[in-house]
Amino acid sequence: MTIHIVQLGSPRRAGEGFRLGTVRRPPRGVRKADYAKRNYFDLWLPELAPSAKLVAYAYAEPFSLARWRRYARSYRAEMRAPSPTRLIAMLAALSAQTNLAVGCYCADETRCHRSLLRELLLEHNAIMAEAKPRPISRRRTKDVKKLAEATTSS
Repeated sequence: MTIHIVQLGSPRRAGEGFRLGTVRRPPRGVRKADYAKRNYFDLWLPELAPSAKLVAYAYAEPFSLARWRRYARSYRAEMRAPSPTRLIAMLAALSAQTNLAVGCYCADETRCHRSLLRELLLEHNAIMAEAKPRPISRRRTKDVKKLAEATTSS
């Protein structure tokens, strides 16, 4: 049994299990009855999403490693509150019993809170599915390597 980290709206993988949307807002223009049918989520869990203030901070300026580090620290601080901590612990415990998927809308996981959520779940001993990296253009390889170094050292 495992937890998969996914992009909401992407096709479901075989054995993915129940899909949880860890996003601040549900998808626009989609009826609630169609969230699962359109591969967004089976259950909306905004308690594991970054706060509206943190999302605004993330999109206020162009991406930089320094900005990402501040964002990561802030998101981790928000997840130390009692409710998110209990939810992360519960998901980690459930990963031993069933397959689950958690995700958000971002196309690039390396610039998304779901990469941080993956780390938090691992810290709570969750059983995680292997990450399937996306192909990266040559131009972005250096940026991604720097980002990976920055997020593992913080």
